Amino acid sequence: MTVLTRREFSNLQDRVNRIFRESYSPEGPEEALTTSSFAPPVDVYEDEHNITLKIEVPGIDEKDIDVRIENNTLAVHGERKFEKEEKEENFQRVERHYGSFTRSFTLPNSVDPEQVSAHYDKGVLKIRLAKKTEAKPKQIKVNIGGEKTLVEAQGSSKVA
Repeated sequence: MTVLTRREFSNLQDRVNRIFRESYSPEGPEEALTTSSFAPPVDVYEDEHNITLKIEVPGIDEKDIDVRIENNTLAVHGERKFEKEEKEENFQRVERHYGSFTRSFTLPNSVDPEQVSAHYDKGVLKIRLAKKTEAKPKQIKVNIGGEKTLVEAQGSSKVA
């Protein structure tokens, strides 16, 4: 039995969705290639200070990308416009996705909505969501044994 990883399953789902869009579009398959919507791939990772999203959107002008946070939801909208330089009927194959996209992400309460930055470089939109100060992990020192020791240090005592 073959087990699909999450990424493989996502790729398979994208392919199946594309086949249905192209085959069953009311405008016909050629029109579906130039006006469909798509979902660009996203990597999400987290460290102790930030949650970072990297969204692949090559060929999309930064003015055609809109990033918003509303009601604890991050929404990214954009559009890749079909290049009208070549005639559509001259294409032998079109594999790039064109049209608009929307990706939405529910944010955890640990994100500070006032500390968000977005940077677009080399076809990748990088969104950094800073965590609230109180949400960052705090190291707690664990004392060994049940006794507290008083230490004399220059005339004052400290609890260790």
